[in-house]
Amino acid sequence: MSNSEFQKVIIRPVDEYNQRLISYVHPPDWINPRPVDCYDLVVIGAGTAGLVVAAGAAGLGLGLKVALIEKHLMGGDCLNVGCVPSKCVIRSARVVGEMWNARNFGVNIPQHIDVDFPAVMERMRKLRAGISHHDSAERFQKLGVDVFLGKASFASNDTVIVGDKTLHFKKAVIATGARAARLSVPGIEEAGYLTNETVFSLTQRPQRLAVIGGGPIGCELAQAFRRLGCEVVLFHRGSHILNKEDVDAAEIVQNVFLQEGIRLVLNCQMQRVEKTSDGKKLYFSCNGREDSVTVDEILAGAGRVPNVEGLALETVGVEYDQQRGVMVNDYLQTTNPRIYAAGDICMNWKFTHAADAAARIVIKNTLFSPFGLGRYKLSNLVMPWVTYTDPEIAHVGMYEQQAQEKGIDVNMIKIPFSSVDRAIADGEEDGFVKILHKKESDQIIGATIVARHAGEMISEVTTAIVHKIGLSKMSSVIHPYPTQAEGIKKAADAYRRTLLTPKTKRFLGLLTKLS
Repeated sequence: MSNSEFQKVIIRPVDEYNQRLISYVHPPDWINPRPVDCYDLVVIGAGTAGLVVAAGAAGLGLGLKVALIEKHLMGGDCLNVGCVPSKCVIRSARVVGEMWNARNFGVNIPQHIDVDFPAVMERMRKLRAGISHHDSAERFQKLGVDVFLGKASFASNDTVIVGDKTLHFKKAVIATGARAARLSVPGIEEAGYLTNETVFSLTQRPQRLAVIGGGPIGCELAQAFRRLGCEVVLFHRGSHILNKEDVDAAEIVQNVFLQEGIRLVLNCQMQRVEKTSDGKKLYFSCNGREDSVTVDEILAGAGRVPNVEGLALETVGVEYDQQRGVMVNDYLQTTNPRIYAAGDICMNWKFTHAADAAARIVIKNTLFSPFGLGRYKLSNLVMPWVTYTDPEIAHVGMYEQQAQEKGIDVNMIKIPFSSVDRAIADGEEDGFVKILHKKESDQIIGATIVARHAGEMISEVTTAIVHKIGLSKMSSVIHPYPTQAEGIKKAADAYRRTLLTPKTKRFLGLLTKLS
């Protein structure tokens, strides 16, 4: 592949920060190395899963030959168009949210808050570029990985073609990720719309923004852009936003959205989109009533589809589905035993940390299982996740309905933050800690936390589930006072109180009177 093909990679706007980003994640002067005779592992895709597999395998100190192939940007969605840029923008938006609420804390600020939208986006680009060296082609080359930039496709059961290079392998890993789903609404392609892959290229604030999809991506960005000064209308097919989350949790976030001036159009069916002189006009029906709204930009947050095209998977007998992605077993092995997959390309969990965890399983199963060192299963993972609205929704384990479907009898303990002193002091009483445990047992089955920093709190419960630490032992853990994490201890204490027998309660009552 010639250098001229690399120069076609452009990230807009073309400023110093995006130029620095490209210099790390797709350097225009990169020259693909000469392939070795045979690689122990060839990894296709340099998103989170691919990076972790390649770095992990090369760093074992076993002298393994590892190749990593990326056709676009090293770092994948997370660095370039996902976690990193979105959280930078959300952080700026949270400052606005604090200012909106400042009067409740005795702090008077001007009624009009001047948001410098271009500066917000420039800050995001600067921070993204600053982080990008961790995922750079040069860094992975120094780790001992042969990095190839270009499109990859399987040529035979043991070869991959990249440009004019042929790579032979013993094992291969598909980690090509997923992309934003295209919308099938008539007229929307002609009108044009944004996805997570293009929204972070904005330099000017759209005054009116329509967001299609009330899942995590749509909700996170709808709230962020509303706080940054956009008039936002959020369209969702369900009867409430975040309908895959705990109902109580989703209701709290939905009420916050309404309070902040986001227009919610629920039970909605999009009809068509027209480009007019006044903007982009969306026609829709809601509960049988037809209506329309005109906006400056449309942001689609309605799901993701796997990147299976162009890999010639049929050539090597790897089964796949256009919607579900590459088919794998519990060991992340495809229908070709020499080829594995990890990350968004094959998993329902489409999170960066899930891709990281799956990549570690792939390393063990591709390199160590032939030596009788065990096989590691995807189903053994305990996976937390967070929706980064304000407040955040963090969850791990099962929901109550899932436990019922599996025939597991559970009890639920719910601690509202209105009973947690630090949350009261912070003015954040609307959230809660909800923990499910097996009936007549302290074994934790699942948990949901709604709080401004719920994502920072959920790991305590995740650790307890992974290491089989029950509520009884969690009750004995001292939590600093005052912290919102004390809500977790309160839940554990609530369980301990259920263990008190009537006789014990009478005895404790007698002691209290005597004291």
